[in-house]
Amino acid sequence: MNGFIGSVLYILGGLTAIYVGVWLCFVGGIIGIVHEIKYTADGLSIAINILKIMFSGVLGYLSSMVFILPGMYFMDKADRK
Repeated sequence: MNGFIGSVLYILGGLTAIYVGVWLCFVGGIIGIVHEIKYTADGLSIAINILKIMFSGVLGYLSSMVFILPGMYFMDKADRK
């Protein structure tokens, strides 16, 4: 059972990394820049979206670790039995 829980947490970690890193930060940052340039040209919003793009990898990695670290614990616990 612990191996199953660990596997599910690994999968959730990967999906979370893809969602946060790629969709929210990278794609969302590009869409935000295009929207700001097209409609309002607010400098602060453009800068925030550039920072979202720059840190998308780090944020994706950190968000995945929320699930992967407990998954590693459960996988290690399953291996000891």
